[in-house]
Amino acid sequence: MKKHLTTIVLVLLFAPAFAQTNLLPKFIRRMYFEKDTTKRPSFVLLPVLSSAPETGLEIGGSGLYSFYTDTTSNFTRVSNIFAYATITTKGQSRLNLSSSYWTPGNRYHCTGAINYINFPFDFYGIGNNTAKTDADRLGQKRLRVTFSAEKRFGKHIYAGLVGGGYYYRFNDQETGGIYTTNQTIEGKGGGNILYVGPTLIFDNRNNNTYTTKGTLFTSYFNYMNGIGNTSGYHGGLLNMEVAQFFSLGKKLVLGFNVQSQHLTGNESPFYLLPAMGSDELMRGYYNGRFRDRNYLAGQTELRYRFTERIGIVGFAATGEVFNKDFDINHLKPNYGGGLRYFFDVQKGLSVRVDYGVGEKRPGESRQSGLYVGLGEAF
Repeated sequence: MKKHLTTIVLVLLFAPAFAQTNLLPKFIRRMYFEKDTTKRPSFVLLPVLSSAPETGLEIGGSGLYSFYTDTTSNFTRVSNIFAYATITTKGQSRLNLSSSYWTPGNRYHCTGAINYINFPFDFYGIGNNTAKTDADRLGQKRLRVTFSAEKRFGKHIYAGLVGGGYYYRFNDQETGGIYTTNQTIEGKGGGNILYVGPTLIFDNRNNNTYTTKGTLFTSYFNYMNGIGNTSGYHGGLLNMEVAQFFSLGKKLVLGFNVQSQHLTGNESPFYLLPAMGSDELMRGYYNGRFRDRNYLAGQTELRYRFTERIGIVGFAATGEVFNKDFDINHLKPNYGGGLRYFFDVQKGLSVRVDYGVGEKRPGESRQSGLYVGLGEAF
């Protein structure tokens, strides 16, 4: 089992007054502590340091560049460019570059991302009741490219297109495990996928980085088609998600979030199956421990800001993956809490640290996870 030690400057969460001294370099004070009301662009860095037997030492960092396309309007939303890169002493790497771009007046919204991973992961099989003893370590090379563009119609409705492509390759690093012996697992060699489809969004949030009231509904359908000799898959992925926020006071916000994903088509390549667990939803579950053709999960989060810089959250969630029939008795529990440091008060941008807890299956330790990232979970 991986044991990660992720480092970050936690003094950001507890001692903003420290920044008033000249002990920190000017660029650090500007990134994390200075308050700006001019709507100028901002940039922040987070270091990453982890260690695991299968990777050795992993080092790298992430960076977020945020800006407005129109600084004269209070209506135009914050755009950003996010980058993440790490490398290990055993030659593995993870690279990500993504962007969310709002044109002046929010008339158009475009997103783009390119993600490359050469990194091992644990595969547990398919379904909502996989066992820890079945964990099978796989080597993985993955390239994802995606782009979406939506135009606003009326005041709150956006419609557009999404498209992109996937490249997956896998190798079993522990022969004799479930990946090799289970003949029902589809797509073991990986595959090449191209996709395109429509998107439909309703968005009346008062802020897209730290929402205190409003609704966001997003939906898209990716029509996917395998290309080359490695993949004959023809089908699609339907995704629907809604987030609702209520302001309960000047410092208190209540948020609800529900997401459903459904894989269509006659085939079920395991790498395309919706997977439970991430730093956004069902926090505490290993991503991909549970995967199947359908996924449904929901969460609620209570957010409290002590000051304009410091906040805390508590969250509870539940969800499950299933092949055909949803069973309310198979929902998995999830709960936890976290800390927030708002490094850019004007834009509502924060560093977050969350700890999530999941179910305790017979003969296993309780599932849990620590997450450090930029921005709210939803």
